[in-house]
Amino acid sequence: MNQLAAALRELRTTTGLSMAALAAKTPYSKSSWERYLNGRTLPPREAVEELCRLAGEPAGRCLALWELAESEASGRAVPVPVPVAPKAAAASPAPSTLSTPSTPSVPPAPSDPSVPEQRGVVALAVLASVCAVAVSAVVLALLLLPGSSGSTPLSPTAVRSTATAASGPGCRGAGCEGRSPLAMRCAARPDTVARHETASGAWVELRHSKVCGTSWARMWGGRIGDRIELVVPGRAGSGHAAEVGNAVEADTYSYTMMAVTVPGTVVRACFQPVGGEKRECFEGRVA
Repeated sequence: MNQLAAALRELRTTTGLSMAALAAKTPYSKSSWERYLNGRTLPPREAVEELCRLAGEPAGRCLALWELAESEASGRAVPVPVPVAPKAAAASPAPSTLSTPSTPSVPPAPSDPSVPEQRGVVALAVLASVCAVAVSAVVLALLLLPGSSGSTPLSPTAVRSTATAASGPGCRGAGCEGRSPLAMRCAARPDTVARHETASGAWVELRHSKVCGTSWARMWGGRIGDRIELVVPGRAGSGHAAEVGNAVEADTYSYTMMAVTVPGTVVRACFQPVGGEKRECFEGRVA
């Protein structure tokens, strides 16, 4: 998330906008932008797109960073092991007396036994070991971030399989009913079916994924305890709800689970504020 925050700070500098001005031009508050730019909270994808638009910059790189950060935040990414210095090297007083480290847990590519081992060869072997256990988040970073052309090339088969696993949806059609649009990667490129601003200032949207064949509702700008519900009118068991549970969720998005929908399906979202104010509902038709 630190890389994403740094990129967003650069974009804000490009816009020349203050935090207050940035909040005035977007649906997100000044305090929310402060958390996004300081890396304390993962911003909504739309906030990243808005900032790129205001800066007049292509959104591709920042959205790639957002995908990586969102994967880490949702637990889909596996932490990359940090290489530990060999015991022999830690005990040595100076680099000139560095001894040959013990064999790493993931063996490096075999070297020519007739060539004496040098410190540079050992370092490259350790680097190769780390690369061998790199996970999908690292592969995506190497592929999408600038300056990655000089990195050690990865196997084409490994790149294709990792990219497919990271970008493809986790379900389709009936298999998505009642499941999370984020966890199933259905929320990457959805359509907005309808949007509604509530009396309390919260926003609610109805979203639809063509690739997954599902719809869901999401809310932002709400208060802890605010609740949204999604239902397909006339279909039993299609209701799904979500509630703002903490301050972090209040500053980002709260999502309902998904309902299976097809073009022409009418979906309804209802907002129930925590203070007992009037319930607000609206509908949209899937295109």
